[in-house]
Amino acid sequence: MLVKGRKVSVRGEAIAGQYAFGPLEDDAIIKHRLLTRTTTTRGEPPLKKLQKKFISFALEVDKDADNYSVCEKLYKAFLQEMTTFELPLLKSRAVIDGNIREKDNFNELQEGLHRQILQAQSDIEDLKKQLEESKIERQQKEECEAIRKLIAMQPPRSETQKMISELEKEIAGLEAEETACSRTLELRKKQFSLLLHLVDELQNTIEGEQKSLAEELRLAMEEQKNNMEDANGGSEAMVVD
Repeated sequence: MLVKGRKVSVRGEAIAGQYAFGPLEDDAIIKHRLLTRTTTTRGEPPLKKLQKKFISFALEVDKDADNYSVCEKLYKAFLQEMTTFELPLLKSRAVIDGNIREKDNFNELQEGLHRQILQAQSDIEDLKKQLEESKIERQQKEECEAIRKLIAMQPPRSETQKMISELEKEIAGLEAEETACSRTLELRKKQFSLLLHLVDELQNTIEGEQKSLAEELRLAMEEQKNNMEDANGGSEAMVVD
């Protein structure tokens, strides 16, 4: 019954209903059998047998009859039963001691494994830091190599200095040309301003002359008109005479 109660079936919950005991009842039965030294559900428990032997011996001792041989026989039977009952206890004690030693060894092994795990974690962290430092160092080396290649692609210093000198000369020539152009432009501005001033004066002069000419022309026409009127007046006088 105990074996069936502790089976593990691959069919799942469908076969769980066939078990004679549940998990809690199964643990209680096992605990009871260990305490009473009962290995099977059949037969009388050893502790009960020992109790019966002791009760039989005690009852026989309490009797007033001359039963020394019977008491001795029951006493030997009780001692034999006690020895039979004590032997599994000694075995259990030895098993318990062995289990305690195994547990201590397991605890020591577990502590050792825990220390190894901590050490491994520390080593992993150190290796991560070393890896990051190696990555940074490699990146710096690659950058330095790229800069070195760029420098190697550039012309020699003498050629660069020569080109700089030529560019400086060209810049100086352009600056001198710019200065000359600025002076020329300034001169042209002054000349243009003078030209505008002369044109303005000439225009004013022309306008004055035009006004004077118009005034003279007007006076001449008035004088001519007056002369004509005077001439007409003399002719009329002569006709009257």
